[in-house]
Amino acid sequence: MNEAQIKKQFIAGAVCPACSAMDTIKMWTLDDTPHRECVACGFSDTLDAQGNSVPNELPTRVSRPAPSKPLSQGQTLQFFPNPKLNKPG
Repeated sequence: MNEAQIKKQFIAGAVCPACSAMDTIKMWTLDDTPHRECVACGFSDTLDAQGNSVPNELPTRVSRPAPSKPLSQGQTLQFFPNPKLNKPG
């Protein structure tokens, strides 16, 4: 099925999950899989059989963003000289 044959419909009262704009969501079905797209912000996703959004990539240890750690203040360190490295004087 090419792009011209896909029937896209606006959903009345639907709110975009990304930009919260109302009445900007269009939906269509491709190979028995529902898709939706916001014409205001460009958000798009695929829905499962229950109507829940299917993530584009499964979250894994590698794909998750690293938790942001607060920057800590610097710490003063004192190094003690190694007595074995003393030069004879």
